[in-house]
Amino acid sequence: MSMKPKGLVMYRGPSQIDGQPIVVVATLKSANRKTGDMVQTWILRENLHPVEASKRKDDVSICGNCPHRHATGGSCYVNIGQAPASIWKSYRAGKYPSFDAEKHSGFFAGRKVRLGAYGDPAAMPFNVAQQMVYLSDGHTGYTHQAGRKFFDNRFLTLCQASADTPKQAVKLQQNGAKTFRVALKNDRLMPGEIECLSDTKGMSCLECGLCDGVTKNVMIRVHGSRASRFKSARVAA
Repeated sequence: MSMKPKGLVMYRGPSQIDGQPIVVVATLKSANRKTGDMVQTWILRENLHPVEASKRKDDVSICGNCPHRHATGGSCYVNIGQAPASIWKSYRAGKYPSFDAEKHSGFFAGRKVRLGAYGDPAAMPFNVAQQMVYLSDGHTGYTHQAGRKFFDNRFLTLCQASADTPKQAVKLQQNGAKTFRVALKNDRLMPGEIECLSDTKGMSCLECGLCDGVTKNVMIRVHGSRASRFKSARVAA
């Protein structure tokens, strides 16, 4: 019996955002205390080291117009030089087999999947994300791409629509999305929102599972080492 792989290549092909080559890797073990031990998916430029892609602003292929990108001086909490870089190097070294439904579906059984530990799920074809969700026992996901011309609206059945201002959140909700709003420290909850249970109850995403695109509108206060870079004024309303 073959050893359990550390990760699987779920997709290799053009980005749905700009057509550039990307790869989607699902890693099967996580020590992330905030999310818990979920299957983590990483959307990466296939042919560029993540740090280089960010420096060149070629991360648009995987992050789209997200205002939190490091490339534009944003507040993204992901340390690109750590996990994304390590996973990209392992991928380039051939350490992750391509997903084979007969061989690998069982690795998702009874697990929950995080769509987009790095990168925006809308960069991959919808059917790739849908398959992972179908095979698993729950999921979380977030997208900043709702409303863009290329965007597949079916992602709003899997992902929270990310919002950075109350005005954005209201607009997205009026269009049928469940939102995940990043707020400043003193911002109040809007009607119909719940504050992230990680902040209020110390729950992991694995335990909570509200950010599935269909259950609740969630607000979280800006966090991470680059939190001071988050300014509502620099986010287009």
